[in-house]
Amino acid sequence: MRFHPKTRRWAGVALLALIGAVVLSACDLGPENGANTMRPAGPVAAKENELFAIIMIVSTIVFVVVTAWLLISIFRFRARPGSPEARQIAGDNRIEIGWTIVPSIILFVVLFFTVSYMFALASPPTPPTLNVTAIGHQWWWEFHYPVQTAQGITTQIVTADEMHIPVGAVVHISLVSDNVIHSFWVPELGGKTDVIPGHDNALWLKADRTGIFRGECAEYCGNQHAHMDYTVHADSDADFRAWVANMQTQAVAPATDAATAGQKVFLSSGCVACHNIDGVTKPHPAIGPNLTHFGSRSLIAGGVLSNTPDNLTRWILHAQDVKPDSDMPSFDGSPGSQGNLTQEQINNLVTYLESLQ
Repeated sequence: MRFHPKTRRWAGVALLALIGAVVLSACDLGPENGANTMRPAGPVAAKENELFAIIMIVSTIVFVVVTAWLLISIFRFRARPGSPEARQIAGDNRIEIGWTIVPSIILFVVLFFTVSYMFALASPPTPPTLNVTAIGHQWWWEFHYPVQTAQGITTQIVTADEMHIPVGAVVHISLVSDNVIHSFWVPELGGKTDVIPGHDNALWLKADRTGIFRGECAEYCGNQHAHMDYTVHADSDADFRAWVANMQTQAVAPATDAATAGQKVFLSSGCVACHNIDGVTKPHPAIGPNLTHFGSRSLIAGGVLSNTPDNLTRWILHAQDVKPDSDMPSFDGSPGSQGNLTQEQINNLVTYLESLQ
């Protein structure tokens, strides 16, 4: 049975529309999406996006050809009233060989491009300008800038939940985990790399434009895996230098009575057991983030909350409600909490922590 040319043409259009709807159904290219692999902002993500496009084109061609062949076979050779019994034939060696060779060629083409891009991204194009160590905790990220010279600036910085890099710099990131397997991923800057306890791993990134890019853990690591986000700030050279200069200073002294009272709460309520503040506490191994410049950060609680006084109050009082099973205890007097701070103590503590710019 032959179909009218117009019918075949409209069937082809409908099939392409269906394929397009399926392909684009999960895409969001809006500016509000902070983790978009389709809008690369660096050479690593751009190369990975190219590879994705190549594989997608090959896969789409295969899908269209196979689906079209299947639909044509269904309609052309369907059973009709009065049609004779289907003739049974033995296997055709030419067809057997063809559908073995053609898929093999397609797979080798995909393999060639995949391996080529893997080698192209294995090493940065130039020696790294900046070295950063990213440590995966349950469930937040810590970033160490070891003693080094980066664009003429000697840095020794420890921060959490956000990483700053200069635009145009090749950044080498050493990946460390102090508990379970995590995966470091900044979709707009580069692909996923596992962070494995006891195993050295690394990746490199480079940002081509300024901006704030969302990062996340891409390996299930426990109950709060979905709440283990961070941001990468790609700064201009001047802004990065200013950030480094600020981060090299010790914590500012309390400037108000409320901040002074808040510092006393911090030192007496158990906070010092888990946190360091340079120039205030004696350096010691801590399971929580370094708070020296806490007030300058945009995120708290491993990316769960934006850093505002109201959110910080909520986090201190009800940490186990906001992020169950995290190492941060609640201070609301509930069973298992660290204690019961008064509203005045909470207000003063929040004032002090937010003043740490």
